[in-house]
Amino acid sequence: MASNAGSVSVSLFFLLHLLFVTATVAQTTYPSDVSALKAIKAAIDPTTIPDYSCLATWDFTYDPCATPSSYFLCGCACGYDYRINMLYFDAIGYVGTLSPLVSELTDLESIDLSNNKFSGPIPTFLFSLPNLISLNLRNNSFSGTIPPVIRILETLQILDLSSNSLSGPLPQTLSSRILTRLDLSFNNFTGPIPKLPRNVRELTLKSNSLSGILPESSFSELVQLEAVDLSDNLLNGTIPGWFFLQPFLQRVNLSNNRFTGMEILKPNNSNLLDTIDAGYNKFTGYLSTNFTVYPMLSSLSLRYNKLKGSIPKEFSRKKTLKSFFLDGNYLKGKLSKDFFSQKSSIVSGSFGDNCLKRCPKSSKLCSKSQKSSSICRNAYGGKVKV
Repeated sequence: MASNAGSVSVSLFFLLHLLFVTATVAQTTYPSDVSALKAIKAAIDPTTIPDYSCLATWDFTYDPCATPSSYFLCGCACGYDYRINMLYFDAIGYVGTLSPLVSELTDLESIDLSNNKFSGPIPTFLFSLPNLISLNLRNNSFSGTIPPVIRILETLQILDLSSNSLSGPLPQTLSSRILTRLDLSFNNFTGPIPKLPRNVRELTLKSNSLSGILPESSFSELVQLEAVDLSDNLLNGTIPGWFFLQPFLQRVNLSNNRFTGMEILKPNNSNLLDTIDAGYNKFTGYLSTNFTVYPMLSSLSLRYNKLKGSIPKEFSRKKTLKSFFLDGNYLKGKLSKDFFSQKSSIVSGSFGDNCLKRCPKSSKLCSKSQKSSSICRNAYGGKVKV
């Protein structure tokens, strides 16, 4: 009996050893993934792959997912199933295009090729990757339009195509249900703002040539928007009151556009709006005291518009207001002394280049001089003493 037991133990040992060796041998990178990585590297100009770069460590005589290894030190990552699930290139300045075989990397969850020199149109095959969560192509040389198939990629949460040479209108719908961060800034997009993804939290479309009004239909279904930057575009009309009342909105930048008016409605006590920059537009009219009712507002810039009238004293008593820029308008009258008291909460700002009386140059708010009396008289039709 002892001999039989020993024989069974030995046999079991060899069986387990065989299974372990077989499993170890089987744990190599998926063949189509290796082919895709080879094609990706081949599509890049080899003269732009320095010895110290990630891609220089891609030696295909070795397995990309093998560990430990002196090869494939960075640039890609593998999952537990030995499938490539990340592409992340260093900011070396690689020059090339994206190989269509990227579409074979069906386990990819993240692609980051930012700060390089990839060119050509945004490949449509990127939007067929079934598990892609994050796509960052920022600061490259991609051109053309955004592929309309972007709307079918329902896994995407982060999309950054900023600082490229993309152009044309934005897709009529950017309807990925779970997209939370969208950055299309510093391109050449034109036309109106389309319907936006319902769950987007950070929206950056600055430095394009977008035009038209702020359409409520584009923002009406947004339930989590926290920050929006639409600066440096060609947007016009009146900024509607509902825009600042979006329930989770905290930071707004609408500067350097062509807006001519702004409707400021009173918010409820749960409003979270902290920062508004609407400088360098074409606003006329008067400074609304409704700004002072926003419970969390700490930074307000309306500089270089065409506002007239006085600066209401309510602003000098708003304890949350830390930054307040009104320079470059046609504001007149006397300022409340509370702006210059030690109890004032304002730590940065400017009232210069207006038509104000007795703005003390000893205050940082008044360090910039006022407009000449002739300019101010002309602004008020020469009929009102400024």
